[in-house]
Amino acid sequence: MRQLNDKIAVITEGNSGIGLATARRFIADGARVVITGRNQDALNAAVAELGDRATGIRGDVANLEDLDRLFAQLQEQFGRVDVLFANAGIAPLLPIEAVTEEHFDSLFNTNVRGLFFTIQKVLPLLSEGASVILNASVVAQSGLPNTSIYSATKAAVRSLGRTLAAELAPRGIRVNVVSPGLIDTPFWGKVGLSKDEVDAFGEQVVQQTPLGRPGRPEEIAATVAFLASDDASYFTGADLVADGGMIQV
Repeated sequence: MRQLNDKIAVITEGNSGIGLATARRFIADGARVVITGRNQDALNAAVAELGDRATGIRGDVANLEDLDRLFAQLQEQFGRVDVLFANAGIAPLLPIEAVTEEHFDSLFNTNVRGLFFTIQKVLPLLSEGASVILNASVVAQSGLPNTSIYSATKAAVRSLGRTLAAELAPRGIRVNVVSPGLIDTPFWGKVGLSKDEVDAFGEQVVQQTPLGRPGRPEEIAATVAFLASDDASYFTGADLVADGGMIQV
């Protein structure tokens, strides 16, 4: 059974990693998918892979004009949104003494401000009973060194999951959070660390993970697909932690 048959699903930063894996899963489950991304070439390549049930719209969630353009195009092309996966995020990692105002503002602008206004601006298009899923992280509940600002943004995302679930419940809109642990994606090449530092960080996290390995993007996509589906019709305000047991055991 195709759980998302004919649903219109939007995935921010859907051109790689967890976003792209989720786009594949949504399409397999019957949805039409709109993905966004900041890099036009990467967006084109993702749409070419996903096929004719995918549409790509270039944009940066930290730019409110881009968000206005995105949802105007969605209104014109589809008229509604049934599923939103607010996935876009960045994670340059720095120790506290190296954090600058620019670093602080950049993370909060994308991970919190961009996510919040993505949801606010999609509201007129959300169908009754729509599902909104926010991508947070287990770092919101842990204390990994060098992640102070990133972790704070993800804690804010988790808080938004609760408050927006309460605000949107009268419209039958469910808001839930997925919190991945260490996932094997290109994301880790973008955190501002050398390859050796990334490898050491990954090894440290794996050692703390009872399943003894990083997760796969497809495993997070399956969790998001569940939250998007009617199988999760009694879930709202929840946080599904998919971390191989890292903070659960």
